Amino acid sequence: MENDAYDSQIDSFDARIIAALVEDGRMSVTDLAARVGLSRSPCQARLKRLMDEGYIRGFRAVLDPVKLRLEHIAFTEVKLSETTEKALSAFNAAVLRIKEVEACHMIAGSFDYLLKVRTRDIRRYREVLGEKISALPHVASTSTYVVMEPVKDDGA
Repeated sequence: MENDAYDSQIDSFDARIIAALVEDGRMSVTDLAARVGLSRSPCQARLKRLMDEGYIRGFRAVLDPVKLRLEHIAFTEVKLSETTEKALSAFNAAVLRIKEVEACHMIAGSFDYLLKVRTRDIRRYREVLGEKISALPHVASTSTYVVMEPVKDDGA
């Protein structure tokens, strides 16, 4: 990973630490230090600083949706009835409580939000759409695009 892709507060060691953790977030600090060319203590101090300053927000498990029976992915366009700050804030707060919504992005375009929704099947998606998404504050309309086959999905 190139250092120029990051903030000017990140040097080449920090960039290598980040790149190594993107590849394997479970590696030990000892292994991380060896990989980036530092001794353990300075590497651990840099890792702590990167976390404290918010460059690294956390670590998580990448799950297999097939094994968890959550293979169905739909992208849902959401158009709001109004886009005042109050309406946007109400929508934002409410959408965070829907566990099936894997990602939510405010969009500049002909609709207001794009949701990535993961469920076990189309029937469950219809329930989530009808009972949860359509009931969100200020939702005027939705459009759905069903994924036929995920080609690249980094779990983000």
